[in-house]
Amino acid sequence: MKSVLYIRVSTEGQATEGVSLEAQLAKLQAWAALHDAEIVGTFNDAGISGMDEGRPGLAAAMQAATEHQAALVVYSLSRLSRSTSHCIKLADQLNKAGANLVSLSEQLDTTSAAGRMVFKMLAVLAEFERDQLAERTRAAMQHKKSKGERVGTVPFGYDLAADGIALIPNAAQLEAVELIRELRHSGLSLQSIADELTARNILTAKGNQRWTQQAVNSILKRTA
Repeated sequence: MKSVLYIRVSTEGQATEGVSLEAQLAKLQAWAALHDAEIVGTFNDAGISGMDEGRPGLAAAMQAATEHQAALVVYSLSRLSRSTSHCIKLADQLNKAGANLVSLSEQLDTTSAAGRMVFKMLAVLAEFERDQLAERTRAAMQHKKSKGERVGTVPFGYDLAADGIALIPNAAQLEAVELIRELRHSGLSLQSIADELTARNILTAKGNQRWTQQAVNSILKRTA
């Protein structure tokens, strides 16, 4: 069996210290020795997020694994990618090239039918967990909105209360919002509305005197 080792850390601090990289590499080398697998390449991405799909070390590792029809060995799937869909895509690429994927933490080995089944199950469960997190986040945001609390940046037309949570109506800005909607309803373009607001010396949310059509459009979308 041939193997290609791939290691990654996310932060520059980890990359400088090298502890995490060295620990990962030691475990991968131990796996190769245990399975009598020839190491045909070792690649790393130091200080690069797993969400970045264009990592040079990963690209080189994938190329080596497919060329040698080797097993791409990682410490965990999170070292390979933080995206479930990207993990599945990489596994498919390896499979089509006659290569395999091995992840030590998940005890995943696609050289066997059982390993391939486990990988698909893990991918589905990870996708399900991510969808649940997204649903909980959306529900929490809707709850905060219903209570008049801030979600993200403070919207134009409101000020942030002293508690840093609640929103207090800003009468002057709310009048500006109504003016924007009236001008738009009358047929004015976004730029014309921006020019009118600037001419009337109405300040933007950031206190700027000059309005842009992007700022006007943002308010119209939010208040539609």
